[in-house]
Amino acid sequence: NNLILTIAIGDLSDDQEDITSFALSCDDEVQKCLTSRALLLKQWDWRQANCTRSWRAIHTVPVASMTFDSTSTLLATGGCDGTIKLWDVVKHYCTHNLKGSSGVVHLVQFHPNTDLLQLFSSSLDCGIRIWDLRSSQCVCVLQSHYSAVTSLSFSPDGNAMVSSGRDKICTVWDLKTRKAKRTVPVYEAVEGVVILPGSTDLAEIRVKSKDLHFITAGSKGVLRVWEASTARCVYTQTLPSTLPSASEEDENDNPRSLTYLFHLPASARLATVTAEHNILLYQLPALTTQQQFVGYSDEVLDVKFLGKGDSHIVVATNSCQLKVFELLTNSCQILYGHTDTVLTLDVFKKGSLFASCAKDRSVRVWHMDSDSGQVRCVAQGSGHTNAVGSISCSRMKASFVATGSQDCTVKVWDLPADCSAEGGIHQLTARATEKAHDKDVNSVAVSPNDKLLASGSQDRTAKLWSLTGEGTVSLLGVFRGHRRGVWAVCFSPVDQVLATTSADGTAKLWSLQDFSCLKTFEGHDASVLKVIFVSRGTQLLTSGSDGLVKLWTIKTNECVKTLDAHQDKVWGLHASRKDDKMVTGSADSNITVWSDVTEIELAEEQAKQEDQILKQQELSNLLHGKKYLKALGLAISLDQPHTVLTVIKVIQKFPYFFLLFSWIHSESVLRYCVVWNTNARNCLNAQAVLQVLLTHLPPEELLQYQGARSHLEGLIPYTERHMQRIGRLLQASMFLNYMWQKMRVAGGPSR
Repeated sequence: NNLILTIAIGDLSDDQEDITSFALSCDDEVQKCLTSRALLLKQWDWRQANCTRSWRAIHTVPVASMTFDSTSTLLATGGCDGTIKLWDVVKHYCTHNLKGSSGVVHLVQFHPNTDLLQLFSSSLDCGIRIWDLRSSQCVCVLQSHYSAVTSLSFSPDGNAMVSSGRDKICTVWDLKTRKAKRTVPVYEAVEGVVILPGSTDLAEIRVKSKDLHFITAGSKGVLRVWEASTARCVYTQTLPSTLPSASEEDENDNPRSLTYLFHLPASARLATVTAEHNILLYQLPALTTQQQFVGYSDEVLDVKFLGKGDSHIVVATNSCQLKVFELLTNSCQILYGHTDTVLTLDVFKKGSLFASCAKDRSVRVWHMDSDSGQVRCVAQGSGHTNAVGSISCSRMKASFVATGSQDCTVKVWDLPADCSAEGGIHQLTARATEKAHDKDVNSVAVSPNDKLLASGSQDRTAKLWSLTGEGTVSLLGVFRGHRRGVWAVCFSPVDQVLATTSADGTAKLWSLQDFSCLKTFEGHDASVLKVIFVSRGTQLLTSGSDGLVKLWTIKTNECVKTLDAHQDKVWGLHASRKDDKMVTGSADSNITVWSDVTEIELAEEQAKQEDQILKQQELSNLLHGKKYLKALGLAISLDQPHTVLTVIKVIQKFPYFFLLFSWIHSESVLRYCVVWNTNARNCLNAQAVLQVLLTHLPPEELLQYQGARSHLEGLIPYTERHMQRIGRLLQASMFLNYMWQKMRVAGGPSR
């Protein structure tokens, strides 16, 4: 259970090399071991996410497999050099070096009975070797498979074992006689096998006897339960999809094919991993889907908020599947339906219905149940002759969707009135089709009143269409001005303007009245891919191929914020219905949810100003009450050098002046002294403070202050200049005194 959690919440590797194998200790407490192509074994305390020890693996080539024994004290590693090494994890040394396997040892597993001290392994010769760890010898080779052995599962008593392989068979072994009891043809390449516990009531999956039953996972993408004694499949998992299971021809490319299966006995669950790196948890005994995690998103092509209160997001990745994430738990639903890469999404006003379009030339409408959160396909339509790259939903009510395609046409599809009701999948028909542009249509948008449609194309133009005609769309005008293809179009929610973005690196605002360009926003260094209005239509958000998201104030044409969280093209950009959050999705596989902190920052700034006013009043009271010590500390905390200087001029006359800086923040005072020292009028006060600092603070502590060296360097030239000036003044006064002494008053008596 904890392993799944670890994969879901973080990355434990600090190595730049590829990880070739990893294993988690059986007690879930001590460590996770992994190895990389650098031939290093690393032991992790995964709860603290820190590496506790690393050592050389001794293998001369990368480690292909590893496993812990049930006591978590022994670790076995199988190398690509055909050797198996056993490690004492507690005392950190190699205990066995087992040779004899041919080629890569891709499977190692301990017998569950630790008293037997047996290790099972498999390599390229498709045999299963049994090693006696007392003698370090191979005592038997079990031959049955003609392709790679992928998984081993032991019965609770340890007397039987089931092996699976890519040769589409599973073999039941009697470990006492070391003979094959039965070969079960399963008609699919099997990647994982688990013997079901005999003590559990599994009648829901048609396990009706106490005989040995096992479950398989493989290229068909479904879990199947088999009875070992009769070699019969007693239960096949039903796929949560409208599509049939994979045929024999396309099993190798089936995105649902399962690559791993293991049992979680403590919680009576099964965990599977799909070919698209998704982790699915099934609850026994009914094999109901409990949770899904997405291990890898590939390139994110679009992302939209979904559900009541924008509690979910729906994501289109470089895949024919859609992924719906619950933001609170990161749990995911995987939606099947499209047969090629999904390109774009859009959500209807209420948030429970959304539409998708794909390279398979089809459009699908999906409905999310407000109570359970489950999503199902409720309508589909096809009619385009090329990939459908853009889609937009009606804004006032769920009545139609508009699509734009690489076939240069725009289509409007009417939705049935009972679209979200329980039932089958409705077939959509296009009420209007129009040859809209000379090149690919990259974007379409429906106006807030559902009467207008805008389209943007690779032909460098955007066009405005009327949707009020029966069965037709009529052209109202053309927006010309971009130097490259138009990537996105978006209507303002409050004004009669249209925003467009282009591969020329600009975003533009256009008037819907005369089709003139009102404003141009320049700032992106590459193509601007998406644009949306936020802050009640007063600001724009744009995302670009440079990985940046920029916030623009329309009135001033100014970019007020640049968000840099992505390393690649930002294809997805959407704001929540409350306008307080936005989500971005990028080709770097990352999805980022942003919160609007404008009001929070304003509240913080207001609170800060109120605090400043209160402190300023307190400072005035302290000065009026001649409480100079407290006033000095408060003036420094308020960063008011002039007030500090005024207080110092007063307290400099006091006899205890030299004791003041034992509790005052001297770092700020040193900074003030540098400024005061530049002025001949204040230099004596600065020098007096410096005398106190240099007398009472050791040089080591003084140099630890931020910028202390530069401050001291700034003090030296002005101090030397003041000393020279005082020296000249002293010489002049001495000469004047000498002259005064030698002068005689005219007519006076002589001395």
